Amino acid sequence: MYWALFIAAILMEAGGTTCMKLSEGFSKLVPSILVFVFYALSFVSFIFVLKKMDLSFAYAVWAGLGVFLVATIGIIWFHESINALKVVSICLIVAGVIGLNLSGAHQ
Repeated sequence: MYWALFIAAILMEAGGTTCMKLSEGFSKLVPSILVFVFYALSFVSFIFVLKKMDLSFAYAVWAGLGVFLVATIGIIWFHESINALKVVSICLIVAGVIGLNLSGAHQ
């Protein structure tokens, strides 16, 4: 149950960040409102996840996968530039998350 809530928190955080871009500086109403909705739901979900997971592990995974998702959304949806350094950097983030998971840093 906590892993599903954790994944939802990560997806909502990425959704909130994506809505920041879509809001165009809070000039578009719906994406502007969704920024706050997604972030509020993400934080509430994350708080419940922290009841069962170590903070250091949970935050590193939450932030790392959030960065990965937002970078991927930026490249695919917003047609941001992509180069070898960006791809390697994203892979290093994913490798770090996998390493944390394999280290047994979570409960």
